[in-house]
Amino acid sequence: MTEAAAHPAPDSHHPHNPHDPLDPCPRAVELYERALREGGIGRQDVSSLPCLIESGLLEPARQDPARQDPAPEDPARLTPVPPALALHRLLRATTDRVLDQRRHSARLAEAFAPLTRIGGRSVTEAGRSPAIRVVSGTGRINEAITGAMAGAVSELLCVQPNLHYNDSRGAAAQAVAMDRDQALLDRGGRIRTLYQHTQRQMPLVLARYEQLSGDAEARSLDEVTDRLIVVDRDVAFLPAGADGTVALEVRHPALVEFLAATFDRLWWQATPLYPQTVHRPSLNGVTPRQRAIAGLLVEGHTDAVIADRLGMNIRTARVHIAKLAATLGSESRAQLGYLIGRSGILDREA
Repeated sequence: MTEAAAHPAPDSHHPHNPHDPLDPCPRAVELYERALREGGIGRQDVSSLPCLIESGLLEPARQDPARQDPAPEDPARLTPVPPALALHRLLRATTDRVLDQRRHSARLAEAFAPLTRIGGRSVTEAGRSPAIRVVSGTGRINEAITGAMAGAVSELLCVQPNLHYNDSRGAAAQAVAMDRDQALLDRGGRIRTLYQHTQRQMPLVLARYEQLSGDAEARSLDEVTDRLIVVDRDVAFLPAGADGTVALEVRHPALVEFLAATFDRLWWQATPLYPQTVHRPSLNGVTPRQRAIAGLLVEGHTDAVIADRLGMNIRTARVHIAKLAATLGSESRAQLGYLIGRSGILDREA
């Protein structure tokens, strides 16, 4: 039996329906699994599934720079991208899309704000809540969140990047949040919060949850989006400025559902922090933090960008990079990227 007979091509009688490349279809995932098991797949086998390449799951075969006389590339064959790297790229693309949508929402809100008052009355005055509302000032933002949570009965989803609990604004916000969070828990609701891994060592983070009584959970990731609050999947709040004094209140059902779905995807990739803390293991001497840095290094990011994305200062980032280089035996930045690829550390689950 020939290989083509053993693995028939996708049924041409069932054409591939266009869809979002960030969400590969079941047929594409099935062929990607086959490519992983066999070390590659023929182009003709995936010709009817363009999402396999558009989503970054497959790529042209590469020559091995370690070989003295590398074999030429086979233009008729594709190789699978390691699952960990493919997942990282898809999640990064999803995060970037959220950020782009947020910036677009802010521009729309600014453009339409004057128009809603034409004729002497706003949309709100006409008896309808605006789909997107700009809220300015820390006090007004807290009031808007408190008002939205007053009627919440189901859940609160939060993304909390590196917050400074020690400054006056952060401490005041936490004091207000504790009361409204506990009120939601008392009504039978639940709270799920995502932090960056750098906050796992902050005593105030765990102390906050130990003061709450009810169904409250926290997890962490190397990278998270900017701050996000979703209440009962009906209303969402996200920052509209770098200093945190301007926010968007989003009530458009499609946008709120998109933000909640993005949170769900990040949540299932995150490491439990509370009520049960899961410690992330090191693999072959490479720590989880160093694996995250390795993923950003192979994407070509500078030390400053890596530090910002992972919520650490640049000196700490450089210390981790130096330790990673020592573990892999690298003598230069260029060699480090090559050794990361050969080591397989990005192929493993954190």
